[in-house]
Amino acid sequence: MNTADSRSLRILLVAPQPFFAERGTPIAVRMLAEALLSEGHAVELLTLPLGEEVVVPGLTIHRCARIPGVTAVPIGISVSKLLYDAMLSLSLARRMLFVGYDVVHVVEEAVFPAIALNVLARRKLVYDMDSALSEQLLQKWTWLRWAAGAIAAIERRAIGRVDAIFAVCEDLAVRARRWVPPERVFVVPDVALEAPDDRPPADDLRVLSGFSDSLILYVGNLEPYQGIDLLLQAMLRVEMRDAGLVLIGGDEAGVQALRTQAESLGVGARVRFLGPRPLACLPDYLAQATVLVSPRTRGDNTPMKIYSYMQSGRPIVATRIRSHTQVLDDECAILTEVCPASLADGLSLALRDRDRATALGCEARRRATDRHSMAVFRSQVGAAYRSLQVRSGA
Repeated sequence: MNTADSRSLRILLVAPQPFFAERGTPIAVRMLAEALLSEGHAVELLTLPLGEEVVVPGLTIHRCARIPGVTAVPIGISVSKLLYDAMLSLSLARRMLFVGYDVVHVVEEAVFPAIALNVLARRKLVYDMDSALSEQLLQKWTWLRWAAGAIAAIERRAIGRVDAIFAVCEDLAVRARRWVPPERVFVVPDVALEAPDDRPPADDLRVLSGFSDSLILYVGNLEPYQGIDLLLQAMLRVEMRDAGLVLIGGDEAGVQALRTQAESLGVGARVRFLGPRPLACLPDYLAQATVLVSPRTRGDNTPMKIYSYMQSGRPIVATRIRSHTQVLDDECAILTEVCPASLADGLSLALRDRDRATALGCEARRRATDRHSMAVFRSQVGAAYRSLQVRSGA
């Protein structure tokens, strides 16, 4: 352990997602496991039987049973996700009731079966709060809005029983402090991804795209809330006609649908969809951009990619919504309204005024280094667990 007054804990980390997959929550789970292991704790991960096999030194991985015919779960709530949540809950019951863990650290919706089981198991519970689950449910299935009050009350009552909450952003922490004493809530934001030494060579984005001059880069999934349709409409209005837009991420169906949309808008020649690329190469791709863009249209929790955007030192153009403004402001990014004209103005400004763009990028990088590095993340996780041990008398 890093401190003499705390002991090694046996921790069960519960992640109801594919592991490993190169998307937000699985990446965050891996970083959390590594941080806990670096503190000297014994960590086991219970997760879905989906995703890539990966070796994290010191981490034992358990997987729930596979459901025949269900080979993937999409991002967000879905029927297949709920089926695997039920299967994961069965495995969680066996481990919570019959294995002597000191702490059960649950991610997202796994908190609900964990709380129910803890009536008998009586473990220390830590809830990794990456979103407001009741709001997420109502956004996905709007027909449930008639029961919004009851759903929010269930969430509030259940989460009030945990011993600690790791909130991924301050807005979620404010929400959590209404349900539990403030000393139980810890803000533990995501961090910029570090480039491993053994990463493969990164492709030259200008060679792949054919854009030899200014390159606007978006990285992430292509779900509707990401605002890619807004971005494509903005490209019609960007002043510098030699600027090209490159998008990394998304599956084949999503890429094809948006490529068709770009063609119908008349911007197909200025847009390239490259699909998935190696996560290890993300810092190298970001470094090639003239401007980085995040046109997200809704949300509160900050996307993990924003921290990597900041660390790159490239100028950032993002919509002025809480997902972004909890971390970005006008001193480190160009923030725009959620409309094509405003987003286009922001992109044009970043491309035209290079001195200002460079200054904003430098400030963003400074903040990422000071506030959102892996060293800071590990320090925050370690401090939160030591606080939990002190309060529990461990």
